Amino acid sequence: MMSNTFWQKASYSDAEGADNCLELARGNGALRHLRESDDPSVILTTSATRLRAFLLGAKAGEFDHLT
Repeated sequence: MMSNTFWQKASYSDAEGADNCLELARGNGALRHLRESDDPSVILTTSATRLRAFLLGAKAGEFDHLT
C-alpha cells in the first residue's frame, strides 16, 4: 500500500531501545501520514494544516489532561 513512503522519526526517537516512536510521512499534496513504529500497519492520514494544529497543541500542553 505505502511501501514507497519515506517515514521519518524525530531525532529524539533514535535513542537506544526506542522502538515505539511516532513516525511521519508526506503524502500526495497536502496529506500527511502518522503511524507508530511498533504497529506500522495502522496509519492515520490527515491534512498538513490539521497536523500542524495538533502538534502546536501538543507542544502547548493542550492534551496533558488526557494522560
